Amino acid sequence: MEKKIDVLLIEDNANDAELTTLALKKGGLDLNILILNDGAKALEILDPSSEISQQQLSTSLKLILLDLKMPKVNGFEVLKSFRSHDKWRTVPIVILTSSAVESDIATAYEFGANSYIVKPIEYSMHANAITEAVRYWTTINKTLN
Repeated sequence: MEKKIDVLLIEDNANDAELTTLALKKGGLDLNILILNDGAKALEILDPSSEISQQQLSTSLKLILLDLKMPKVNGFEVLKSFRSHDKWRTVPIVILTSSAVESDIATAYEFGANSYIVKPIEYSMHANAITEAVRYWTTINKTLN
């Protein structure tokens, strides 16, 4: 039996994905994380015939961490697509990006983001921000799943 996924990390930068998973482990969060490296792969989840098991994700998924600036399909399109599907509408989505541009922040919230985090440059600040956000959304926040 495949393990259930707690967090979906959609991040095209392999170093940022590794730093995120390392920060969560060091922060004491024992979560199963699925990493997708572009927006097109993320949209495959919405296709019932995709290789990624929707049942596995939809019954256990607690959080989506989403980068905005990605190849093929950007994070805004991914966000809009997930929010337009009933099955995924209530899963918390946290934007995790390097963009501090106000129009990006406004657009993310307009499209249904639950939170917006600008990736700090310094690792310790980055690790703390991610760990605290994920801890909140996966252990304190109550969802309908």
